[in-house]
Amino acid sequence: MAINAHTADVKDKAQDTLGKVQEGVGSALQKGKEVAGAAYETAKSAAESVGHAADSGVQSVGKGVKSVADSVRDMGPSSGMMGQATEGVAGALESTGSYLEQKGISGMAGDMTDLIRRNPLTAVLIGVGIGFLLARAARS
Repeated sequence: MAINAHTADVKDKAQDTLGKVQEGVGSALQKGKEVAGAAYETAKSAAESVGHAADSGVQSVGKGVKSVADSVRDMGPSSGMMGQATEGVAGALESTGSYLEQKGISGMAGDMTDLIRRNPLTAVLIGVGIGFLLARAARS
């Protein structure tokens, strides 16, 4: 009977220890989830901050491009064939600046994605061409 009592005591201690281990594992998992959640939120916040800064930078570039368009108009000839060319360049610069101001990086990425979806073969060929040119430039 002493063996049965000792066995029961060992069994109780083992179950108690198992319960404590399970509590510890559960607690560790909960803390891990909390830490992972906090890290995710921090990374998300940092990414949003960088995205906003990049969009702001692109908008500034857009304003600068529009300013260059105004300068081209002011300094270029206003009549004849050269006047038409000047107006064409200034118009293209102005529309590019407006596009950059309005769309930002996320809008440009969306437009690029749409363009690639509509023209996948052309996109692949352009990618291969750019890769070829980069490889040649790296070898030189």
